[in-house]
Amino acid sequence: MTIRKITGAMLLLLAGYLPAQASDTIRVSRNECITIALQENPTIRVADMEVKRMDYSKRETLANLLPSIDFSGSYQRAIELQTVSMDLGGQSQKFKMGMDNNWNFGFSAQMPLVNAQLWKALQMSDTQILSTLEASRASRIDLVNNINKSYYALLLAIASRDVVRDNYAVAQMNADIYRKQFEQGTASEYDVLRSSVQVKNYEPELLQADIAIKQASLMLKMLMGVDNAVTVMPNVTLKDMQREMYGYHLGTERNLAQNTQLRSLDIQTKLLRQNLQSKKFAWIPTLGISYGLNWMSMSNGNPFKNQEFNPYSNVALGLNVPIFNGLGRLNAVKQAKIQLQEMDFQRENLVNNLNMQVDLAMDNINRQVRQIASSEEGMKQARKAYEIMQKSFEIGAASYLDLRDAEIANTASQLAYHQAIYNFLVSTSELDALLGKEDALGIPVNSSTAK
Repeated sequence: MTIRKITGAMLLLLAGYLPAQASDTIRVSRNECITIALQENPTIRVADMEVKRMDYSKRETLANLLPSIDFSGSYQRAIELQTVSMDLGGQSQKFKMGMDNNWNFGFSAQMPLVNAQLWKALQMSDTQILSTLEASRASRIDLVNNINKSYYALLLAIASRDVVRDNYAVAQMNADIYRKQFEQGTASEYDVLRSSVQVKNYEPELLQADIAIKQASLMLKMLMGVDNAVTVMPNVTLKDMQREMYGYHLGTERNLAQNTQLRSLDIQTKLLRQNLQSKKFAWIPTLGISYGLNWMSMSNGNPFKNQEFNPYSNVALGLNVPIFNGLGRLNAVKQAKIQLQEMDFQRENLVNNLNMQVDLAMDNINRQVRQIASSEEGMKQARKAYEIMQKSFEIGAASYLDLRDAEIANTASQLAYHQAIYNFLVSTSELDALLGKEDALGIPVNSSTAK
């Protein structure tokens, strides 16, 4: 067993999703799938690590406000001493200047006292952390939406398989009826062969239904981050979901405040506004302080003998007043202003698009509610018609073609009913993701909004 498999199994066991005895199949609810996915999915782990990385980036910016201390040292050996010429009493004299060995080492410390751009950079780091937190939140909401859709797809695949399995059982029963009638001389061999072929025709459909269930289960496990050796199955049916789905509030308030795209855009706008202020701060003078403590020694001959290191130190204030740089700072400010104007237009366009998507989503949900009611009524009628035709067929009052038509109508009505429930559930999940709703289990949300 791999470490991931052991971890996943322990998590499921501790959460109460596995029985005490070893089992290859676990049955979980949708909320349990979400809980496991938020802990095990690699995408969520990467998003959390990115938040931690941005926190270290902020600390790196903060370090620029603190003193920086460095140590440096150097040794210089003269190959040829410098010759100096001097005019002494009308005569030019030359002599060598300097010594063979020159040692110099010491400590230096610098700290900014006034640096408006650096202070603004620290605020921008906070905003970047907010942006990363919102990206992490968006990843969680997207994961919850994908988990929901995969879970519903698995329910639909199981429901469709059950319909095909029931039809297969009925086809076998009809084939047995024809076989007995043929033995009694009341049915033709053609009827026996036709009913037997119908049984064989259902076998590929059953195989395809099993493959669809396996694929849906694999997709769900991949999103959950669970090992492939464990089989994940839902603990409810699509019919159960119909009874629960009416708790969904159809009169959803149109509130885009939690939409991840809009929140991210607002944070980016806040970051651009801070960037504009930082560009303006480039005109503000900067002031810094520095201190140096050094030791120096000069000697001739052996560089390791007769060395006398003499200390010296100094402290200094440095003032930098920007005056002119070819209008570079002015153009940078104008560029930042244009970016802010672009963001205003982008936000207006995004809000219009989001409102349109919400309208379409709510229309789809309302239409699918009516579709479910209509499909359910049609399924009941088709089922009743099929049962009547089945009884008629058993007593010889209906032909096999009549029974086959009723069977096809009954199958189609059941599949349409299950598909309608699936469409409704997927649409509600998409709308929740669009509005940025928090899952019932709780997805962390930063209450700060960029204004």
